[in-house]
Amino acid sequence: MITVAAHRYLSTLLLSICILACSVQAAATEAPPPIRDEIPQAVLQGTGTYRWFGLAIYDAALWMSAGSPPDIRQRFALDLTYARNLYGSKIAEASIDEIGKLKLGTTEKRQQWLLQMKGIFPDVKEGSRITGIHIPNEAARFYLNGKLLGEIRDPEFAHSFFAIWLDKKTSAPNLRNKLLGHQNTSQ
Repeated sequence: MITVAAHRYLSTLLLSICILACSVQAAATEAPPPIRDEIPQAVLQGTGTYRWFGLAIYDAALWMSAGSPPDIRQRFALDLTYARNLYGSKIAEASIDEIGKLKLGTTEKRQQWLLQMKGIFPDVKEGSRITGIHIPNEAARFYLNGKLLGEIRDPEFAHSFFAIWLDKKTSAPNLRNKLLGHQNTSQ
C-alpha cells in the first residue's frame, strides 16, 4: 500500500517529468535566431532532408508566420543545416543550375545572381547552418550560424532563389511537400 506521502512524491515527480518533456518539445520547435528576429511569430511549417544519390546533403526547415497558410509571397525563412563540407561557390552554382531548370530569370540575370551569391555564400562544414530570409518584393537575406552574411536586393532573385525548394516544378518535390507540411510523402 502506498502512503499519502509516497503518492504525493510520485505525483510531483510525474508532473515534473511532464513539464520537462513539454519544455524540451517547445524548445525544439522554437525558431532559432535570426529567424525569430526576422519573423517574430515564426512557426515551423515543415522539415525534410535533401539527398543526392542517397547521400544526405542538408536538412531543411521552413519557418512561416503563425496563422498564415504557406505562401511564397510572404516573409518566411528557409534554414539549411549541412550534413557535409561544401564550397560556397559550388552552393551558388548549384542554386543557379536549379533556377535555370525552373526557367526563371534571363541568362544575364542568372549570371549576375551567380556572382552575387558567390560573394555571399561561404564554404560550409558539417553542421553549418545557412538561413535564407525571403523579404517579399524586396530581397533575400542570408545568415551563417546566426550571423549576417549579406543580402541580394532584387525581388526577382528572391522569388527565383526560394522557388528552388517551393516551386511546384522543383527538382525535389518530396522535400517541397515535407517543407510545406505534407508529411505523408516518401523521400
